[in-house]
Amino acid sequence: MQRKPQTVLEMLVEAMGERAVISDPGRMASYLEEPRKRFHVPALAVVIPASIPELQKLMAWANQNRVPVIPQSGNTGLVGGQVPLSGDEVIVSTTRLDKVRSVDAEAGYMRVEAGVILQDAQRVADEAGAMFPLYIASQGSARIGGVLSTNAGGVQVLAYGNARELCLGVEAVLADGRLYQGLGALRKDNTGYDLKDLLIGAEGTLGSSPRRRSSSSQAGGPRDGARHVASPDDALQLFYALRERVGGRLTAFELMPRFGIEMQLRHEVLERDPAASHSPWYCLIEVSRMRGGAPGALQAGLEEAVDAGLVPDAVVAQSLGERALMWAAREQMSDVQSREGASIKHDVSVPIAQVPRLIAEGCIAAERLCRASGPAPSGTWATATSTSTSASRWAPTARPSWPAPGRSTMRSTRSSAGWAARSRPSTASASSRPSCSSGSRTRWRWR
Repeated sequence: MQRKPQTVLEMLVEAMGERAVISDPGRMASYLEEPRKRFHVPALAVVIPASIPELQKLMAWANQNRVPVIPQSGNTGLVGGQVPLSGDEVIVSTTRLDKVRSVDAEAGYMRVEAGVILQDAQRVADEAGAMFPLYIASQGSARIGGVLSTNAGGVQVLAYGNARELCLGVEAVLADGRLYQGLGALRKDNTGYDLKDLLIGAEGTLGSSPRRRSSSSQAGGPRDGARHVASPDDALQLFYALRERVGGRLTAFELMPRFGIEMQLRHEVLERDPAASHSPWYCLIEVSRMRGGAPGALQAGLEEAVDAGLVPDAVVAQSLGERALMWAAREQMSDVQSREGASIKHDVSVPIAQVPRLIAEGCIAAERLCRASGPAPSGTWATATSTSTSASRWAPTARPSWPAPGRSTMRSTRSSAGWAARSRPSTASASSRPSCSSGSRTRWRWR
């Protein structure tokens, strides 16, 4: 016989204690409202465990009583995977599991709990003389648990890989409350199955990982950051040229449309236009160097690109403020889209060489679809790194504003310089990928 929600709630409070359980609708509101404000389903309760034993106790109770559980980290996901779907779920928040357990810069790793905010992890690593090189737009609120659960890539994925490549081990509470202990610190560990790779990217469906051991890199000195304008094809050629010149120091390269910048200026989320001049496409690029290394590799590479006709115009950020402005234009892209209307969030991964084709064919397909179904999009965009995402914006305009510009990005943790360059117009427009999506709307469920 199915129990009444109030009865289940009383059982939950009895099991976990009143301090750990939030059931008041007003206090639960911040956990239920996801960034795009598209889903409005209540939860049975929110539980905020303060320790791993408490989390184990909750999961054992939920398993025994067949209560669905939704793990929630920083609540920054753009597809609603972190909020209720049917209303009988319990949200388990990692916000109190927020301790940095240890940092070993010499060994190249740090041990953190799932609720540690990504930006705090970066700061702690930096203070220890190291670098945690995962940067995403929502890093000020995204937490390590969600970052690993979604296998986030970020803007330095070219150099350092996805979250999976930065994780040495995990400790996870499984659905029945058992604890999987896999906090290894070895980069080379060939002792049997590597079960952490099943948990990373699983969207919380296999377990909740309260602790991680993440790898960090040697700290670098000042970086040269670059920002350019180019068509998707020219951006690809520029990427190849810079990668050949600087190799692994090319830590970020993203393509972004002019339309995205205009959207932010229109809604006043940018204080001023960071571009040197108008063009349909921009690239934002950053090159890292170790402390004591000679600067200028990026500038030299760009000068060669100018001579080759790939980059007709460029601008360098001369201060941290100018660099921050350039990055703001990239990082605010997903948030500002909601002010324009509904948008579709998804990731489409293709080989880097196929990004221009994806953008061109995706724009044609989106325009055809929108014309057939009603309003036309005022822009279709894609971000070009090792993965690409396309999205369309619906607006009550009669015609799409082609072409929309694009841009590309490179990221570092210290001062950088940026270049912006102008190129010939393109026939396709591009967009920005979501910062850190929650992936599919899946749940732990027992039936």
